[in-house]
Amino acid sequence: MKRNFAASVGGWSARHRWWALLIWVAFVAAATFVGNAVGTAEMKDYEGMNGDSRQAGQIYDEAGFKNVADEVVLVQPRSGALTVKDPGFRQAVADVKSAVEATGQVEHVRTPYDREPSPVTEDQRTTLVQFDMKGDGDTAEKRVQPVLNAVARVQKAHPGLRIEEAGSASAGKLIGEAIDKDFVRAEQLSLPITLGILLAAFGALLAALVPVALAMTAIFSATGLLALTSHLLHVDSATSNVMLLIGLAVGVDYSLFYIMREREERAKGRDKRRAIEIAAATSGRAVLISGITVIVAMAGMFLTGNGTFMGFAEGTILVVLTAVVGSLTVLPALLSLIGDKINARVIHGTVRVLTRGRVTWRRILGVRGGQSRFWGAIMGPVLRHPVVSVVLAGGLLIGLAIPAFGLKTGAQNIDDLQGDYSIAETFKRIDRAFPGGNDPAVVMVKAADVTTPQFTASIQNFKRQALATGEANEPVTVTINPDKTVARIGIGIKGTGTDAVSEHAIHTLREKVIPATLPGAHVTGSAAGSMDFNDQLTRTLPLVFGFVLLLAFVLLLISFRSLVVAVKAILLNLLSVAAAYGVLVLVFQKGYGEGVLGFHSTGTITNWLPLFLFVILFGLSMDYHVFILSRIREAYDKGMTTEEAVTFGIRSTAAVVTSAALIMVAVFATFATLSLLTFMQMGIGLAAAILIDATIVRAVLLPATMKLLGDWNWYLPRWLGWLPQLSHGDDAEDADEDERRVPALVG
Repeated sequence: MKRNFAASVGGWSARHRWWALLIWVAFVAAATFVGNAVGTAEMKDYEGMNGDSRQAGQIYDEAGFKNVADEVVLVQPRSGALTVKDPGFRQAVADVKSAVEATGQVEHVRTPYDREPSPVTEDQRTTLVQFDMKGDGDTAEKRVQPVLNAVARVQKAHPGLRIEEAGSASAGKLIGEAIDKDFVRAEQLSLPITLGILLAAFGALLAALVPVALAMTAIFSATGLLALTSHLLHVDSATSNVMLLIGLAVGVDYSLFYIMREREERAKGRDKRRAIEIAAATSGRAVLISGITVIVAMAGMFLTGNGTFMGFAEGTILVVLTAVVGSLTVLPALLSLIGDKINARVIHGTVRVLTRGRVTWRRILGVRGGQSRFWGAIMGPVLRHPVVSVVLAGGLLIGLAIPAFGLKTGAQNIDDLQGDYSIAETFKRIDRAFPGGNDPAVVMVKAADVTTPQFTASIQNFKRQALATGEANEPVTVTINPDKTVARIGIGIKGTGTDAVSEHAIHTLREKVIPATLPGAHVTGSAAGSMDFNDQLTRTLPLVFGFVLLLAFVLLLISFRSLVVAVKAILLNLLSVAAAYGVLVLVFQKGYGEGVLGFHSTGTITNWLPLFLFVILFGLSMDYHVFILSRIREAYDKGMTTEEAVTFGIRSTAAVVTSAALIMVAVFATFATLSLLTFMQMGIGLAAAILIDATIVRAVLLPATMKLLGDWNWYLPRWLGWLPQLSHGDDAEDADEDERRVPALVG
């Protein structure tokens, strides 16, 4: 009997189930323990930057500047013509200064009436009280509440003025806590939703719990491994959230593929061991191919040269790898240990679970003998009218994809924060009063001594020339590091920080002002960082796309020994990704979903999201494609015609694909409940793409195109005949005769 790698591993695990379970538990425990012991090394701010911004950020990081959390209090009249010269205004500012100083948590308080005054608008109606939080800036948000309370008391005493605090510490506390709660809620929703769908899919508690348990242990172990690898390649703090999202999706999917096939074989009368062997040889192999394809897709993010993307690649590859290993090893062992109890609806003979009514996907989809009558009914007209099906389904997807040509990207800013956050409005008021003041351009200049009269004069010359361009404005701040070797110059720039006006201002600073005043200086900040990120992305995007598409093509070509299958899989996946982009543009850029989802459109899609979605979606879409194609090829190799094999493959995988897609859609959709627009976009984009892929693409376009191509589906040029011949089924001599009786299966 020929045995592929997945079958060999699964067979060994089933025969040595206790050893397999022990090794897996030991691996998860060791990875988790070691990961907690060493801790995850998060990347430094500049490691997520590119170009000139990265150089500036690195200079700042290595200069030994004290990490300071700066705060401001906005003071402006709610109505009337009150100005900073009026006694009432002056008294309010004095009260703010006294109140914040009384907390003992602040230092370096600056007002418009001091020797080094804080900024005042030209109309004299708005000013800022500036100060720094004492202690480490990273922990300032834990100490800022008394300051917020003090400012609130001053506001209450001066109702005619708007007195509001904003800054890194207050934003970290008020916004950070809200976002953390969002993620906790999303994570808490994901598990029960997943479990509920699995209960509906299997109609049995154990069968529903096993995939969730396997996915969670894979996530735990991958998180531990990430802590180790992060010391070689630092990761962004959001990497763990992405790992949870991807790990839960693929971990559950892989278990679904495996368990469904094992149950199907048991229903045919196979003994327990034989059913597991067949599941390992078929679904196990599909899991292996799918996992490798997903990993290859994720690896494309390494080619971006951006620390955030590279960290995402590191984390997602680890979680997919552990999910594959767990599915091929511990899952057969669990199935061997549990046996037919995995189908039980009663716990200890007394407690009946949620499947009492047996309203499962198998009943809804009319699954009998491993075949879905529901999808079979759909297959009928699709295969009878393949041209019409291709035209209608393809036309729909192309129609959805057309808006993607108008996709506009933008950097994250305060407008990304959705919901009732008063501090967000404060930031916007400050930005309207002092454009660029919230997020100024930051010029980093390095020299032997930046405090010499000559160098000080150069800095003053830079300030004069920058302001003279009309593209920069106050406030201008200069900070010197303890060694007096680096000067940090903060300067406000015109525009919103993300528009063409701000970008032109950065170009002016870099190309005209700095060469004439501070040669060798580097510019960073939000606007500069966004520009450099977009430039880097533009350069590397073709490389990433080419890498992912080429390697996925090679993997599919080797796996299915078909040039047509490989090319068609790439085209269908690209079509579904393009349709998802179109949905994103319609909903978040055009704003058609604002009322339903409860957000306000910024008119752009977050700049890092399109590439991230392409890589993730291309990898995840291969899950269903590989699984369905493997079943089709298995049937074709056993003597069915292409049309019969397609019908059999779609109908026999319908329940698992429907369940897997619903889980992914539900898990991804929970991210649409978050307060950050970026994560709402990510959740809706992923959910829409998976829904499109599992229905229109896999249920209509795939079978219709295969029907049209007939035996050309399996075309392989002679010069590629050296490719290895891989089995897609179990080639045992005692293979079921019923799978050779075509009419019984597809009739």
